[in-house]
Amino acid sequence: MPRRCLLNNLGLVPYTLAWEQQRSLVAQRIADPSLDDILLLLEHPPVYSLGQGASLEFLKFDPAEVNWEVHRVERGGEVTYHCPGQIVGYPILNLRYYQQDLHWYLRQLEEVLIRVLGVYGLTGERIPGLTGVWVEGFKVAAIGIKVSRWITMHGFALNVCPDLSGFERIIPCGIVDKSVGSLDQFIPGITVAEVLPLVVRKFAEVFEVEWEEVRG
Repeated sequence: MPRRCLLNNLGLVPYTLAWEQQRSLVAQRIADPSLDDILLLLEHPPVYSLGQGASLEFLKFDPAEVNWEVHRVERGGEVTYHCPGQIVGYPILNLRYYQQDLHWYLRQLEEVLIRVLGVYGLTGERIPGLTGVWVEGFKVAAIGIKVSRWITMHGFALNVCPDLSGFERIIPCGIVDKSVGSLDQFIPGITVAEVLPLVVRKFAEVFEVEWEEVRG
């Protein structure tokens, strides 16, 4: 039987609210591992996030001197940027029901996004030693996770049609020799609303889950 996963499509959500919701959901599932998994899908207003061990040298600005929103969080990885036009997915999964293997989980998240790109005839690529998905040398999806007692949080960000200028203020993911891109470079006019159902469908395929949609 496929495992049930709750689907919560939240729309545009401030970073701190989504972060707080994730931590609450994880705490609930650590206390009661029988609770259903859940996938939060959303967009964020412009915000920078740094992984717990991320280096400030990858910021091209002094966060003390600007009013851009910056948060250091408990995920792995370096600095990244979120903004409208980007699909952000935060899976809260109990990996005991899948595979207790973080590398497997990262590759599964990449596979979801590679399959989404394939619907549009785009070839999503992995780069050995790095995490994320590239198309023709442009990084279109970033991934950063945290796992506590095999419960996952944070997740992936797929650049559909964002304003990429915010990435110019950082060295994204600490990778100096790779450019950030988006799907609308290859498919002009593509929208988040169009891609979102594909992310849902491909996530269900890859993780072999059945959805139950929830609100709020």
